Amino acid sequence: MSTRFTGTFTQQEPIPEDGIEAALAVLRHGRLHRYNTAAGELSETALLEQEFAGFTGAKYALAVASGGYALGCALRAVGVKPGDKVLTNAFTLAPVPGAIAALGAQPVFVGVTEGLVIDLEDLEAKADQANVLMLSHMRGHLCDMDRLMAICTAHGVTVIEDCAHTMGAEWNGTPSGRFGAVGCFSTQTYKHINSGEGGFLITDDAEIAARAVMLSGSYMLYERHLAAPGPEVFEQIKYDTPNVSGRMDNLRAAILRPQLRALPEQAVRWNARFHTVEDGLRGTPGLTLIDRDARGRFVGSSIQFLLLDWAADKVQEVLRRCAARGVELKWFGGSEPSGFTSRYDSWRYAPSQPMPQSDRILRGIVDMRLPLTFSLEDCALIASIIRDEVGAVFQQA
Repeated sequence: MSTRFTGTFTQQEPIPEDGIEAALAVLRHGRLHRYNTAAGELSETALLEQEFAGFTGAKYALAVASGGYALGCALRAVGVKPGDKVLTNAFTLAPVPGAIAALGAQPVFVGVTEGLVIDLEDLEAKADQANVLMLSHMRGHLCDMDRLMAICTAHGVTVIEDCAHTMGAEWNGTPSGRFGAVGCFSTQTYKHINSGEGGFLITDDAEIAARAVMLSGSYMLYERHLAAPGPEVFEQIKYDTPNVSGRMDNLRAAILRPQLRALPEQAVRWNARFHTVEDGLRGTPGLTLIDRDARGRFVGSSIQFLLLDWAADKVQEVLRRCAARGVELKWFGGSEPSGFTSRYDSWRYAPSQPMPQSDRILRGIVDMRLPLTFSLEDCALIASIIRDEVGAVFQQA
């Protein structure tokens, strides 16, 4: 009971050597801006977009300054206007409702199930309230995408997928981001590839792609993109699409390209760590593991479990005891936002109605990062610590 974990939950692996060399080459020539190229040169950003389109199977890809920017850009590109309502998950992170509110639009929150996915019954009940769903695959949990798309198609709802936690994940063999009109991804430090900040937008819709490129700040240099539609599409929209600059630069693109190539191998490593922790927690009294649909393939860079129907002080005691032994857990049940955790009722810029069934689940969600700097032995130790402390507090109840 006295063993302690001494690792760091925020320490990522170093940038690969070939990424460092590519970054140094950009620094040496000084052409960091994506459109600042020498004669005959293809920019790192344009090449990254081409490679990301190939990775996801999308026709078009755009690299941008952040995942949050990708979300806002996607909303604008599909035509969301101030005053519009946009459906989105009650279980998500602040950049999702933030992107909606930043447009002057209004989130309509949809409930969460014990599987930590969007409640499709609640979605069907609310589908007539909005023309767009910004679907968050929160913490890598994929819902039944076939049923979700059937609901949205029947109600004329355009789907934007927030894939910040599902780069490399699939549903029934189809990559995340490829179901809706637009898929949005993040390359922020704690995501599956790391440029500090950054993101992507993918789509098969030529007009949406052209609008996104113009919105990102192309200054009519759209022909320098390798994963964008032809100039004839831009001719239709280039004078009525505002510049809301949010381009990715060549330095970040240079360090991302090798990481993207390595992602399939990295996903295997993440999932090995995930399953080690999951196996170690299995059967812990009072702790509920999340059932995942076998049709989905995930990339386990974090793990969640439920302390369902626990009193708040008991959950906080588990967090305190685990922290004393070096294990950092986050809780979505706190009355105040803390770090990266917040709930739909935390965002006072986005009015909401109480959702008792979802509130019960949110109060029980405990979340933990799984960086690749952890060994499998580290993961087994972490699981044993959580198991000990959850069990000890559960016995006191």
